[in-house]
Amino acid sequence: MAEPTNIPTQGQVQYLNPDGMIRNPAFTQMVITSGPVKTLYIGMQNAVDGSGNIIGKGDIAIQTEQVLKNIDLCLQAGGATREHIVIWRIYVVEGQPIQPAVEAGMRWWGNLPHPPANTVVFVRQITPDFLVGIEAVAVVPL
Repeated sequence: MAEPTNIPTQGQVQYLNPDGMIRNPAFTQMVITSGPVKTLYIGMQNAVDGSGNIIGKGDIAIQTEQVLKNIDLCLQAGGATREHIVIWRIYVVEGQPIQPAVEAGMRWWGNLPHPPANTVVFVRQITPDFLVGIEAVAVVPL
């Protein structure tokens, strides 16, 4: 049996914006992973702190900040950092202004290269008092 060729010996993550597609600093069009990697699947986070308190009732920007703090905690627990996020799904309650959440997310992301691919879904309700929720997948090359 022939030996496989072009198999990476180290994990790789490529962020691609194919020609002919929009390039946006808030997201990447597609991400390719190959080789040995560790993948973290972070369930939807909401605006609850470690004591179970709802943070930012009625304020999507403050809730987004708390959601992102929770994602940071998950990333740290899994040995990853923000730049390892390859895709996230953002759920926003219908009728909420999206711009304050986007601004909070961009502040959190900072000047890191390669923003993740994303999906934004508007939903009727997450649970009472929650205006935004985010789930994420992070890939750490080994």
